Amino acid sequence: MFMGCCCFYSFSIDTVELKLFVEIGQLSMASFRAFLNSPVGPKTTHFWGPIANWGFVIAGLVDMKKPPEMISGNMTGAMCIYSALFMRFAWMVQPRNYLLLACHVSNESVQLYQLSRWAKGNGYLGAKKEVAASE
Repeated sequence: MFMGCCCFYSFSIDTVELKLFVEIGQLSMASFRAFLNSPVGPKTTHFWGPIANWGFVIAGLVDMKKPPEMISGNMTGAMCIYSALFMRFAWMVQPRNYLLLACHVSNESVQLYQLSRWAKGNGYLGAKKEVAASE
């Protein structure tokens, strides 16, 4: 029967293990340095533009709790067009900006949902069902 305790286990780092830790640290620093200096890294607008645009997505998600009467159809439609145009831009620009693409795909999804809520709230999507039901 085992009566020992893990607190009596002696922990020592072997020289091979120490070299491995140092190499992992150097690799992580090298990869971070490569990201920092990359064409889409945090020193460029290819990074900070999408970061700022995530605010549109967050605002759209927060607005989902509001009633449909408070949604502006014109503004939501403009945001849908804006995100669709910038999705194409993010795909076509060199180097490809996947962060911007992900941001605008998310924003397009949120804004299309908001536009559908606005349309249902104003009777644009419910009118066809009422006409079919009355006939």
